[in-house]
Amino acid sequence: MRAITNFQTDLLRAFVCVVDLGAYTRAGEALGRTQPAISLQIRRLEELVGAPLIRQVGRNLQLTGEGEVLLTYAREILRLNDEAASYFNRTTMSGVIRVGLPNDYAVAFLQGVITDYTRQHPELMLELHCGWSAEILDRLRADELDLAVAMVNNEDTRHLSRSWVERPIWAAADDARLDTSRGIPLAAHPEGCVYRARMIQALDAARLRWRVAYSGAGIAGLQNAVVSGLGVSALTRYTLLPGMRVLAEADGFPPLAEIRVGLFYKHPRLSPGGINLVNHMIAQLDEAGVSAPGLAAGRDLLERQ
Repeated sequence: MRAITNFQTDLLRAFVCVVDLGAYTRAGEALGRTQPAISLQIRRLEELVGAPLIRQVGRNLQLTGEGEVLLTYAREILRLNDEAASYFNRTTMSGVIRVGLPNDYAVAFLQGVITDYTRQHPELMLELHCGWSAEILDRLRADELDLAVAMVNNEDTRHLSRSWVERPIWAAADDARLDTSRGIPLAAHPEGCVYRARMIQALDAARLRWRVAYSGAGIAGLQNAVVSGLGVSALTRYTLLPGMRVLAEADGFPPLAEIRVGLFYKHPRLSPGGINLVNHMIAQLDEAGVSAPGLAAGRDLLERQ
């Protein structure tokens, strides 16, 4: 029988720590090991893979193609390992979990997956921070958040665990009477919002006139503007409310481009409670059939090489 390569979790943990924390020294501090010991673990992992995983570019560390693929598998392996360890060790779920959500996803996740989890674990304290995706990811990288849901920038997928695709939906009030030839009143978040950009791009491409009739950062205000008939907006199926109807091409509205959304976290910074919240969120996403696991991302990378 062909020998099977076994990737030891301590080697994978060192690898993920180096990538997530951006330095061998910081990874060593997080794992209670010296910088040379971490370097030795990475070399051992590279021997098992048969290729370099990390290279130094100036002062920064950069993953090789093989490193990008291994990282997606390593995150999944460690997530499952830590979930099993917390179960059998009966780890106490306590402490504060800081979660970042984009404005337009805050309602769906706050009322659903995350609050379900915190109700099951009342000893955990949830701190929810809402904002623009770029701001949320900056806060995650600065260790001001434990995990985040944010729009994915394909040029920078650091700390990405799972992703899924949403196609925004045009929404208007049930009784709204719209004449696209007279210009379309938009209810939108301020400039910098991906959904606002998608609306404007679609309307401009279709050569339809538009104006911003309502602008506000909060999702509740945007939803109220739509329900009251002040304007139409791009929402998701999670944020449609009673009193709204979906507009399609038959109504004169062009399709909106897809948006990729991701679940991000730094594995070495997560508490047992945070790891279990990640697992709970991933299980719910998988059950809903919307998430693309890191393993699929790894296969995509392999196919592109």
